[in-house]
Amino acid sequence: MPLGLRSKKKDKSKETFKLVESEAPAPAPAPAAAPAPSAGASRLQFHTQLAHGSPTGRVEGFGSARELYARIGEAFGIHPAQIMFCTLNTHKVDMDKLLGAQIGLEDFIFAHVKGQRKEVEILKTDDLLGLTITDNGTGCAFIKRIKEGSLMDQTKTVCVGDHIETINGKNVSECRHYEVAKMLKDLEKGQKFKLELVEPLKAFEKLEPRTKGRTLSEAKISKGRETLRLRAKGPATVEEMPTEVEEKAIKKVDELLETYMGIRDIELAATIVEAGRDKKNPDEFAVALDEALGDFAFPDEFVFDVWGAIGDAKKGRLE
Repeated sequence: MPLGLRSKKKDKSKETFKLVESEAPAPAPAPAAAPAPSAGASRLQFHTQLAHGSPTGRVEGFGSARELYARIGEAFGIHPAQIMFCTLNTHKVDMDKLLGAQIGLEDFIFAHVKGQRKEVEILKTDDLLGLTITDNGTGCAFIKRIKEGSLMDQTKTVCVGDHIETINGKNVSECRHYEVAKMLKDLEKGQKFKLELVEPLKAFEKLEPRTKGRTLSEAKISKGRETLRLRAKGPATVEEMPTEVEEKAIKKVDELLETYMGIRDIELAATIVEAGRDKKNPDEFAVALDEALGDFAFPDEFVFDVWGAIGDAKKGRLE
């Protein structure tokens, strides 16, 4: 590992975690300007339905997941907090189709809303529960994957797509995925713990056949591999789909997030890869990560492995 990586990363991360709502960080150099919105990005329209069944609506004028959920809420007369997550081009709870940072300009958006609540008590007999956690970016952590044969796999009440609302009575609805994953990891082995979960609302009757999203007018979109890139900070932009090299790097970084932090987050992985796009060495990359994502306080080993994955992708060494 190059000299200086740890010192450059840790000082800034610790400072970030000391901040509270009433405090402000010391003045810092002005950050690079956010990308300007692409022409027409704010006017793009997308077709949407509630995943358990609804008429088709249209949404437009959003630049982040939070704004998208607000638009969907307006379209269907529901509170945005009721939306757990969205999938693209399928109404099923399919984590491979989960909406992330990129939306194809012809993608059809299905919103999964909160359904039945359930409670489960589990004896922690293993250090690892076998859960991979992700979130929707607005304060709704949910289960993305359950490892086969794991402790949680044996607990049939717990399902992929379930929102984790409380852990031992503590409400975690406003916590990010990495915070929830750490709480679960820190639960004492040999002790029972209780989870309150919310599953996605399911249709009680067979749904009408769902039509494929209609192509929007030529004035609204252009054909090809363009997507709408949602950003947590700054406006949405219309961009080309990630290159094959970038897609492989993003996939590998998402896997490393699961290994190191117990979470899956394609949007976060894409942001990490983007931060390393023009960096010449791991030290520059570590500083860039702290500037963009300091709250996560990524360990040095993770940063070094991610830098290696980006390099492997560029050299064609990733499958």
